Amino acid sequence: MPEATVRTTGAAGAAGVETAADYFQSYSVVGLLVAVGVLFVAVAFGAGRLLRPVAPTAEKLLAYECGVDPVGESWAHTQVRYYVYAFLYVIFAVDSIFLFPWATIFAAPGFGGATLVEMFVFLGFLTVGLLYAWKKGVLEWT
Repeated sequence: MPEATVRTTGAAGAAGVETAADYFQSYSVVGLLVAVGVLFVAVAFGAGRLLRPVAPTAEKLLAYECGVDPVGESWAHTQVRYYVYAFLYVIFAVDSIFLFPWATIFAAPGFGGATLVEMFVFLGFLTVGLLYAWKKGVLEWT
């Protein structure tokens, strides 16, 4: 069975021949590294399981929260407004990340006017979102 060949061009422009075995050898190195990584994790977990002490007691199996013994039901009602604050924070924090690349592009020659208008449009969208949240009463801490 003939061996498949792939033609490559070197840096000097000379044509070279690379066999399929050479091509797949680079993938075998990656596969070997993945196998070693998986083996390392498996050995670490196995060693941890063999070396740890196992002495479960009723007290150890209780849920622990800040040193306070758990009382009541396990289901607790939470206010949805806390999640809304978190979402608003994430939205405005992620949007503020776009200000830094804009600041570097704005200083480049030829981008001043267009990027300034685009940034004001972007800030306008943020302002409309903030005004909407304020009008809905989401920003009131009660």
